[in-house]
Amino acid sequence: MPDLKVPVLVVGGSLTGLTTSVHLASQGVPHLLVERHRGTAVHPRAASFHQRTMEIFRGVGLQDAVEAAAEKDFMQNGAIVSVSTLSSPEMQYFYRSFNEGVETFSATRRLFITQIGLEPVLRERARELGAELRYGTELVNFEQDDEGITSVIRSRDDGQEVTVRSDYLVAADGAHSTVRTRSGIDMVGRPPFAQCVTIYFHADMRELIGDRNLSVVYVNQPDLLGFFRFSITGDSGFLAVFSSQNPDGTRDTHVSEDLDEERCVAFVRKALGQPDIAVRVDDVQRWTAAAAHAASFRDRRVFLIGDAAHVMPPTGGFGGNTGIGDAHALAWRLALVSRGIAGPGLLDSYDDERRPVSDLIVEQAYTRYALRVDPSLPREGLAAPLDDPSIELGPVYRSGAVLLDGEDDGALLVDPREPSGRPGARAPHVWVDVDGERLSTHDLFGDGFVLLAGAEGQMWVDAAEQVAGAERLPVCGFRVGPSGTVHDPAGAFPGAFGVGPAGAVLVRPDGVVAWRSAGPEERPAAVLAEVMGQLLAR
Repeated sequence: MPDLKVPVLVVGGSLTGLTTSVHLASQGVPHLLVERHRGTAVHPRAASFHQRTMEIFRGVGLQDAVEAAAEKDFMQNGAIVSVSTLSSPEMQYFYRSFNEGVETFSATRRLFITQIGLEPVLRERARELGAELRYGTELVNFEQDDEGITSVIRSRDDGQEVTVRSDYLVAADGAHSTVRTRSGIDMVGRPPFAQCVTIYFHADMRELIGDRNLSVVYVNQPDLLGFFRFSITGDSGFLAVFSSQNPDGTRDTHVSEDLDEERCVAFVRKALGQPDIAVRVDDVQRWTAAAAHAASFRDRRVFLIGDAAHVMPPTGGFGGNTGIGDAHALAWRLALVSRGIAGPGLLDSYDDERRPVSDLIVEQAYTRYALRVDPSLPREGLAAPLDDPSIELGPVYRSGAVLLDGEDDGALLVDPREPSGRPGARAPHVWVDVDGERLSTHDLFGDGFVLLAGAEGQMWVDAAEQVAGAERLPVCGFRVGPSGTVHDPAGAFPGAFGVGPAGAVLVRPDGVVAWRSAGPEERPAAVLAEVMGQLLAR
């Protein structure tokens, strides 16, 4: 007999594992999270977070806490630039402001926060919601059968082993995932292309930085390719080094080999353009630059998320954001299946949706690496660079959890500048008023499905109430318009969501449009019940 039974075991308590825990706990799903390290992150990685990620945090009441923690880490809304050295007066701008041009797309904004600042916020929220988190605990083994998974976990402090029986296992155990390896899932994509290093250091850079608000500084010179991030105090930061130059003038992409403190100091000084500046190296982290994703994000009852599912270079800041998207996409599915509301077939849509999107994002990160960092990489098969806001906010999903309302045009992304409300895409952000409070349409979404009807769509709202009562399905409805429960002061809802006055859209718990009717139906309750049954794989 197992020592412990839980619906879900989460292996890995870093960024994506904690995000999974927060969302499972917020939806009332008992689970256990185990993390082999004894605490949260000690290295300030994954500092760039996009609007979609912030929308995910906003949905569980964390936006204010994350923004407050971010203000302690970095000056916000800074520039992303490329220089030969920090001392050089010449700069190439990728962004003059991190939120330039995206301010109207969301109720949230992009920000910079390290995992050191973010993970404690997530951990505290998970515990507030009742999650059980065990740090200093590692997964020893697991075995699947038709009914569930039996895992053995072990405390790293006293060696005590515990047997855990769970319905599902979520692998959030990083790029070298033992769960993925034991599940026999291969990585596909590009082979590793650099052995890199991140140098965490102290140096007085306040005069060099001056009054410039620099969020990310790429350093591009023959002897060194990499990027800086600086602390808010200007006296510390880290330098990620992708490559340097061999004595014969060829590129050295194995900078992590034969690396000592003296060479680390030399790298920092070279990138700063200050050969005599005092530098203290605090830590060094070696890592491999690669662009690949798992051949499958699922092995029966095991699901991969985050770096266990995909690895990509840091250019574009997509890695951590994509992992958080995985966690969000998986958690609502596990919640509805664990509560008996949805059939197990709903879980099939996780791999169907997230793997193609991850493949696209991995290739976009690689494209940015090749164009911004290492022009020596081959250009054959290089994906054309796509628009950043569309990558962040515009993926189009296709699976059994989406019902199209017309012929599929094959679009991979939609442009948030031209919201359409098409099934499979993120529901557009529209400012609305509810009981005198200004909210985003995103604030209406929660643990269940939400139906948004046009100004003349009361029949859809009544249908949602009938379906929720008679069929006991998790759906609620709102009429959006000049006199609706949800007031649309700018009249933006119909155009943004692509519905007429008597139409409606059905939005999933993850904020993705699942189904849409442009106008009325003769038997709206029957239509909605059938739609919900298909989406929930009942």
